[in-house]
Amino acid sequence: MKAYVFPGQGAQFIGMGKDLYEGSPLAKEMFEKANSLLGFRITDLMFLGTDEDLKQTKVTQPAIFLHSVILATVLGDSFKPEMVAGHSLGEFSALVANKTLSFEDALILVSKRAAAMQKACEKTPSTMAAILGLDDSIVEEVCASITDIVVPANYNSPGQIVISGSNEGIDIAITLLKGKGAKRALKLAVSGAFHSPLMEPARIELEDAIKATSFKKPVCPVYQNVNAMPSVDPEVIKSNLVSQLTSPVRWTQSIINMISGGASSFTEVGPGNVLQGLIKKVNKDIATEGAKFLI
Repeated sequence: MKAYVFPGQGAQFIGMGKDLYEGSPLAKEMFEKANSLLGFRITDLMFLGTDEDLKQTKVTQPAIFLHSVILATVLGDSFKPEMVAGHSLGEFSALVANKTLSFEDALILVSKRAAAMQKACEKTPSTMAAILGLDDSIVEEVCASITDIVVPANYNSPGQIVISGSNEGIDIAITLLKGKGAKRALKLAVSGAFHSPLMEPARIELEDAIKATSFKKPVCPVYQNVNAMPSVDPEVIKSNLVSQLTSPVRWTQSIINMISGGASSFTEVGPGNVLQGLIKKVNKDIATEGAKFLI
């Protein structure tokens, strides 16, 4: 079975999507529709902006979503997913790919999600850190031992976890985890503690928007971040999508479950190749590739 995966924040680069815009009338139409829906020309920032422009959460998230979804659309008949998953933000791209959400509805949700997350970040100073070379259980134990908010946020691959929490809590965790033998423990250049309880204000804000949006029965299962399990039930998908903001991204577990569910190859759709690298760390023998747009 062919699985398609969609990247999240961090995969952006200047010029992303320009080849699609210039090479496909359908892509150009979709980008222009996005400019109109968002109320600003995101294409100008994607194609000609600065790194600082693209690092703004309100720009980054819709930009990555647009690149992924428009690339999947212009692939046409060759795009036939039998299962999908997306890393954090990428879950919204996956839900367009399997026809749970319309392009327009998903873009509006992504825009609202980005704005709500930015607001939550500004409310409470917080951050994230990548921890390499430790068993999941050790990272979990250390996080649980700290009185400040610190939680595992992304289970990216075996031996690679991102933790999320208050600035003070993350500093303490880094010191303790280095003492436990972490190969690396370094803060990330992010604006806040994504996938932690500190995102609760954003979760509440996004919940209303998600509940008001039409979710259809998908054409194939989506393996969701919250529980790494497949779903085709629109109500279950909705509920998991709401919980995603304050819950960890169980990417390692999702890939393991997709392979157990019959995935024989993975195609990453969107900017960069981060997910291909993570999948290879989960299972070095599985076939991976990046989707390519050919004019």
